[in-house]
Amino acid sequence: MFDSLSDRLRKTLGDLTGRGRISEADVDAAMRDVRLALLEADVNFKVVKDFVARVRERAIGHDVLDSLSAGQQVVKIVNDELVALLSAGDRTFHLSGNPAVVAMVGLQGSGKTTSSAKLARHVVKLGRRPLLVAADPYRPAAADQLETLGKSLSIPVYRAPAGTSVVDIVRGGVEAAKRQVRDVVILDTAGRLSVDEALMAEIAAVNVAVKPIETLLVVDAMTGQEAVAVAQAFVATVPVTGLILTKVDGDARGGAALSISAVTGVPVKFLGTGEKTDALDVFHPDRLASRILGMGDILTLVERAQEHVDQKQAGQLEEKMRKGSFTLDDMLDSMQQMQKMGPLGQVVSMIPGMGNLAGEAQAAVDRGDLKRTEAIIRAMTRGERRDPTVLNSSRRRRIAAGSGTTLPDVNRLVKQFQEMQKLMKQLSGGGKRAALGGLMARR
Repeated sequence: MFDSLSDRLRKTLGDLTGRGRISEADVDAAMRDVRLALLEADVNFKVVKDFVARVRERAIGHDVLDSLSAGQQVVKIVNDELVALLSAGDRTFHLSGNPAVVAMVGLQGSGKTTSSAKLARHVVKLGRRPLLVAADPYRPAAADQLETLGKSLSIPVYRAPAGTSVVDIVRGGVEAAKRQVRDVVILDTAGRLSVDEALMAEIAAVNVAVKPIETLLVVDAMTGQEAVAVAQAFVATVPVTGLILTKVDGDARGGAALSISAVTGVPVKFLGTGEKTDALDVFHPDRLASRILGMGDILTLVERAQEHVDQKQAGQLEEKMRKGSFTLDDMLDSMQQMQKMGPLGQVVSMIPGMGNLAGEAQAAVDRGDLKRTEAIIRAMTRGERRDPTVLNSSRRRRIAAGSGTTLPDVNRLVKQFQEMQKLMKQLSGGGKRAALGGLMARR
């Protein structure tokens, strides 16, 4: 979602960092580009105006312009102001009460039901015992969907008989949680096609009946400034405590994510980054700002690796890399482990200095490059995977036919693997190995 904006900002700020000392005119030119980039990303006009004014005011100070690292200081100012822009309100996810009640509200199609299941999974990771409540009596498919998601996560779902009112459903859900010794209740409430008085009255009645500690508004980030308008309408009449932005992994402009907290004053607490139930990230303004400016997001990358990557297997791969015994089987295993961490472009964007390659990496996935590589490796015998040097021309033709690829595809993969092995042997040499060890120690 932020690729286009990130590319524009990196280019603009990169021009500044390459100059050493800069003038006020240089800052003004850069701010015009920043303003245009933010507006094209569909960021709210007033938010853009205030943001650029704050950055310019700080950037034209004598201590910045007279510095030999003025360009880097301007980048830091932009980063600081982006973090401030995204940091509105209390982003703590509160779970006090027995049970703690969390109400999920929003329009139809925003991803509310899926987000309820994702949040329940997140709550389980916090050591709690959630109960999901199907509190949408108008759309039977919503309750069916929630029940299916609950079963896949081994989390119980409370469903009331047809004709039960929303208030009675949520009260029944809280009572069921007490009976089942569940300490968190997540209410998947009814949505509407648009904001209307009946919806707001219903949410207000739920609030009075069970007093949720959190009322989270689920907003589709792909709807741009419409998402901001929806949030404003809800915040004006309902005690919203936080926001969940869904479909952040989409390719729409990212203006809503940058504008919504600044306009409403309500904090973003979670980001929906995919369709699967594990694709919910706690929102960290500093991490998002770093990724937008191409500085990476190592903390989120490490967290995802800890959650999705088999640590024992990763250790074995590392040992094989050090010894230079890395095989094509190992290469396939490492690819599969990386894919568990999310879309490849998203993962690459978290690596410092690699943000400009994120689009290229995702394009490779979209073209089917990784699937083609996997097909080629799986078409080989075990012996061929362990020792690709045995791959003569007839074997390569057989592998191409068996994998549904071409001979040049097979040749390219083998060459890439050989270059990778050569690099690993170089890195495992004495001097470079010691240098790497020193680098890891500093980290």
